[in-house]
Amino acid sequence: MANANANDLRRGMAISYNNDVCVVLEVQHRTPGNLRAFVQAIIRSIRTGKSSDVRFASTEKVEVVPMMTKKMEFSYMDQQDYVFSDPETYETVSLTAEIVGDAKNFLIENSPVTMTFVEDRAVSIELPPSVVLGVSDAPEGIKGDSANNVMKTVILETGVTVQAPLFIKTGEKIKVDTRTGKYMERG
Repeated sequence: MANANANDLRRGMAISYNNDVCVVLEVQHRTPGNLRAFVQAIIRSIRTGKSSDVRFASTEKVEVVPMMTKKMEFSYMDQQDYVFSDPETYETVSLTAEIVGDAKNFLIENSPVTMTFVEDRAVSIELPPSVVLGVSDAPEGIKGDSANNVMKTVILETGVTVQAPLFIKTGEKIKVDTRTGKYMERG
């Protein structure tokens, strides 16, 4: 395990804090007026799943825990857990809705994800930058409403709603940006 300054903390890193391994969810570097700079971080314990807000002096040493990433695919939902499988070994990993987070809005069967492991426990998933999803409900455009870039709300196969152009119809596939949740183009 390597040591780093608190200034070097980044979102997604794993650190050792209070005899526990935690994943950094958010980091802010602050320099208030004439006081010493500090780093404000929100971290989540891998053991308990609880998040906490902590403050480090900017030069304080922090123990960084090694992480491993692996390509996985979303398989199915089992009650409240999301089940992913390794496409090479077919081993499965179940994650809670809290760990999956907003990624659930873009997960369909066989969706590729990058899963991050710390000490053999899955701690986060990352979606590709865009996904192609089917439109399950798209209201008809209003006749005469042809001004430039007019958008309407459509519902995708995962249940999430996005703004799409008037010409998109139910049953079509569209490409959506997973970071912003915005329509990109027809799929």
